[in-house]
Amino acid sequence: MKYSVFIFLLCVATPLHIQAETLVAARTLRNNSVIIADDLLMKEGETPGALSGPEDAIGKETRVVIYAGRPIRPQDIGPVTIIKRNQIVPLVFRRGGLRIITDARALTNGGAGDLVRVMNLSSRTTVSGLVTNDGSVLVGH
Repeated sequence: MKYSVFIFLLCVATPLHIQAETLVAARTLRNNSVIIADDLLMKEGETPGALSGPEDAIGKETRVVIYAGRPIRPQDIGPVTIIKRNQIVPLVFRRGGLRIITDARALTNGGAGDLVRVMNLSSRTTVSGLVTNDGSVLVGH
């Protein structure tokens, strides 16, 4: 009993030093490059707003140049680009049982789940829609 109280008091009285780590670039990462494990390092210390684990960045694409040793922030990376600017893409409108598909020109780059602007080639109207995994742009959802 005495020993268990002593161990409990020792655990409570001893301050815990938890080291936070920040995810940083191991080398300079160019804009629009896909991040792999070799591109990343864990650095001691916490940087507010930076990613804390490699699983948050591996397989994503850089949106800006990230210099070696700099923390990687969520806004610096995103899904891999599926649609490139000026690419002709299917524009899909769905509502209920109605589905209309036409061609559009992408006005911005985008990855799956990104909101992109496209121009309907038939009407020359500019609309915004969500990029889907198959490379089409969904509007009217």
